[in-house]
Amino acid sequence: MDELTLNEAMEEMESAEDFLNYFGVAYDPGVVHVNRLHILQRFHDYLARAGDLEEDEDTRRLIYASLMTRAYEDFVRSDALTEKVFKVFHMHEPQIAFVPLNSIGIMKHEPAQEHDAGGCGCGGNGACHSSEAALGN
Repeated sequence: MDELTLNEAMEEMESAEDFLNYFGVAYDPGVVHVNRLHILQRFHDYLARAGDLEEDEDTRRLIYASLMTRAYEDFVRSDALTEKVFKVFHMHEPQIAFVPLNSIGIMKHEPAQEHDAGGCGCGGNGACHSSEAALGN
């Protein structure tokens, strides 16, 4: 991959080990085995925060290497549960929700209306035409 540009190499790499090897980061295979997706996601997050780097390719490669080292080191010093890289780790944390004040109130229920035994329940106080038709009146 040495003959490829940085962008081409980034497209070709697939595993955490590929990235670590390309950027010359010494790593413990046990740490990578347990945290490979977390390391790659953290590296991606660091790249996103770095934004567009207008520097020449050699400078960008150095910056990327330092970000890859930082992402790997995060999981040497810590673990996936503590670092909480993925959204799933945040799902059961307390959530903040906004409830507008005008949506809070007491719901008033209308008192139940008494119906004549012959009524249909439409509130016509037993004078419902549908019940008269049903009774043959």
